[in-house]
Amino acid sequence: MRIKTVTSVSCLLVTLGIAAYLESPYSYWNKNYAYSADQPVMAQPVEVEPSSDVPELEEKLEKTERVDGYIVETYEEYEVYKDKDGKVIKSEPTGKTDSIKYWDYSKKDR
Repeated sequence: MRIKTVTSVSCLLVTLGIAAYLESPYSYWNKNYAYSADQPVMAQPVEVEPSSDVPELEEKLEKTERVDGYIVETYEEYEVYKDKDGKVIKSEPTGKTDSIKYWDYSKKDR
């Protein structure tokens, strides 16, 4: 029984070792794809300007109300198109609104 276990474990370790070697960059199969750390890498930054075709999403305050002791602010989302200088070319509402409701502390209700 002990010989079977030792043989099985040895075969498993040899199989895992061969598989690890074949997957490494130093194996015979991967020698054309291996890289070496002794070659210097030159990285140069590239400036990319944002495209004017892609809009930025901005939320603009539409209205502020006082309701039952709360202040309710309503914002609407806009698609804003800008040119390469950052000037707004076009601004279109998306129809999506968002509200923020918070307690009005300026009122003295005592």
